[in-house]
Amino acid sequence: MRTTAIPILLAISLMAASTLSLACKPRRAPDAPRPDYRTILRVSNWGGPSVDPAFMAVERDILRKFEDQHPNLTVQIENIPGPTNQCYVPKLLMTFVAGNPPDVISLDASSAAVFINHNLLTDLTPFVDADKPYRLDDYFPTALSIARRGPQLFAIPLDFTPMVILYNRKLFRDAGLPDPKPAWTRDEFLAAARKLSLPPTSTAPARYGFFFQKEMSLWFPWIIAAGADVLSPDAKHAVGYLDSPQTIEIIQFLVDLIKKHKAANELSQSATAGLDLFRAGRAAMTMTGHWMLIEYRADKLDIGVASIPSSPGQRATVMYEAGLGISNTSPRKQLAWDYIKYMTSPEVQRRRVATGIAISGNTLAARSFAGNPVEDAFLEEVKFARPPWGARCERYELVEDLGREMIEDVLNGNVPVQDAVARTARLVERQLTREK
Repeated sequence: MRTTAIPILLAISLMAASTLSLACKPRRAPDAPRPDYRTILRVSNWGGPSVDPAFMAVERDILRKFEDQHPNLTVQIENIPGPTNQCYVPKLLMTFVAGNPPDVISLDASSAAVFINHNLLTDLTPFVDADKPYRLDDYFPTALSIARRGPQLFAIPLDFTPMVILYNRKLFRDAGLPDPKPAWTRDEFLAAARKLSLPPTSTAPARYGFFFQKEMSLWFPWIIAAGADVLSPDAKHAVGYLDSPQTIEIIQFLVDLIKKHKAANELSQSATAGLDLFRAGRAAMTMTGHWMLIEYRADKLDIGVASIPSSPGQRATVMYEAGLGISNTSPRKQLAWDYIKYMTSPEVQRRRVATGIAISGNTLAARSFAGNPVEDAFLEEVKFARPPWGARCERYELVEDLGREMIEDVLNGNVPVQDAVARTARLVERQLTREK
């Protein structure tokens, strides 16, 4: 298990000169105007969904319309492929170290603290105040809070998703099960998962009630739905939180779901299959976000949405959000603000979220889809959603890495849950204390 980590900005500074030439770096905008004297507005992005060319076609048309409104402008999307924390965040930080960041920054809530806390973004409050028709009240408050620091605001919500349980309604019907009721309990979830599970046969592989994945973002919501957490409210401590009795209880519940009840897959089974067991019809439930609807709808799955099973009175989930901010050194801040206003406007947002990518951060656009059972269920979960720790804690990517390793130790190495959690809490505590 990893026990040390280099502070991210220090690591970026040391590696900048040698890694700026590596693959997946953003394209560097020319220092001088192009021969046609077009203005280049550079926009960072971690890439679109892996499938559904229709979404990408919508995005291209949206950008063309913005360019049409601004003669002699080219919007240059600088994609940085790969996992957000492993590629997008460090590569984007390198552009700041090199003094050449994009104008508009796509900000993932899971890593927002790294950019906001180091003053890499522009406070948007003066732009909002000067733009009288513009209304921050049109955005979901929780999504807006992610990039707030006191009176300052560093990003406008583009879209987001609360984490939910998606379930295959056909498999529920085939098993004689009703749709889950709102605020269902862990006992009710377990009973359904066990009934939905089938052992392998000579002609068919096993089917599981729940598709379990080791990434911490896909099991952390279980913890807060149990009334627990992994860090202290000030994000400075893990001991007493990650290793609390409530946290240990919920992690043991998930382990028992796999090991004892055989109602969820072993890690090796999903890794060997190399596929989404839920999408393949080999699991009846999964924890995920709105973005997966693009792929599940393409497969014509009959999907239902349920809350994360919780302790009585503890209904809760996590919101993962994407926002748009402006780099602190951009020479085109007003143009960047115009782009952000355009991309987060109700008209543009209605087109984007109609693809299924997410819930619009703009309430006017989001509520345009009310009346659809799936969308209504997602909107209901927004009431119980909180921002991810990465919006406030710069080192949270380390917490997630250690959390993933902890689950691997328990499930693959048969380390007792209490021992693994206690050791991980101490490791996280040591790293958080080192950063003080």
